[in-house]
Amino acid sequence: MTSPADDRAREAGSAPAPLPPLRGLPLFVAAVRSLATYLVISLYVILMGPPGLLFAAWCHRPGLLYVLSHGGVGLGLALSGISLRVTGAERIPRGRTAVYCANHTSNIDAPLLFHLLHPRLHLLYKVEFGRMPILGRAAPMAGFIPVERQNPEQSQEAVDQAARSVARGNSFLVFPEGTRSRTGELLPFKKGAFIMAIKAQVPLVPVAIHGGRAAMTKGSRLIRPVDVQVGIGEPIDTTGMTLDDRDRLIAMARRQIEDMVAAVGSSDRLASIVQH
Repeated sequence: MTSPADDRAREAGSAPAPLPPLRGLPLFVAAVRSLATYLVISLYVILMGPPGLLFAAWCHRPGLLYVLSHGGVGLGLALSGISLRVTGAERIPRGRTAVYCANHTSNIDAPLLFHLLHPRLHLLYKVEFGRMPILGRAAPMAGFIPVERQNPEQSQEAVDQAARSVARGNSFLVFPEGTRSRTGELLPFKKGAFIMAIKAQVPLVPVAIHGGRAAMTKGSRLIRPVDVQVGIGEPIDTTGMTLDDRDRLIAMARRQIEDMVAAVGSSDRLASIVQH
């Protein structure tokens, strides 16, 4: 079963296609930049992480971890050659708590959107990430919440914990597909993000990211220096909604994301969808 947006994308000739392989000089440049990115970011984490963790723990000020994280992501983007084009940035509810709901195609999606959307954006993260020696310690200290995707009981508790955090004023980024799409087409949405927004009665902001798969395909460590486009959709007000409305909220958010992803080949068309 395909969605109307998928049908429109195919009719327009914009259905996801295999990425062209890099050869010769472009491949060499991408490989060198990728290696430099990994080395420099690893060094950055090793040098800045432990002092940042000690300061945050000693002074009970996790805000420093966000400053260091934004610095690392910005450095990684510069080294890898990834550039951003954002449409609808004025839609971001500045100064207001929100749940951001985005499609997911690449490992770069989370750090990129973390860097773009909010100065202290919280995330749900896989428990495997928590095993990393420095970043795994920083994540819970910054208020990020681990999720065991294969454990429904723990996953539900994580969603409830995140909802309580949102109610306390912390904005979250969630990828409702739960895993990365290999084709760029949207996978089925899980309900956690929408339950969080409804329980906290905060806006849910649909976000479409395009180009992440071109920058870093699933299973590859090569980072391509490409343009990544991000569309910010119309925030959906959840005031007065109950959990009975979660399927309707999912449909509203998915429709916006589908339309933005399908239209991303035309900046004018994407801008029109975001504005209306």
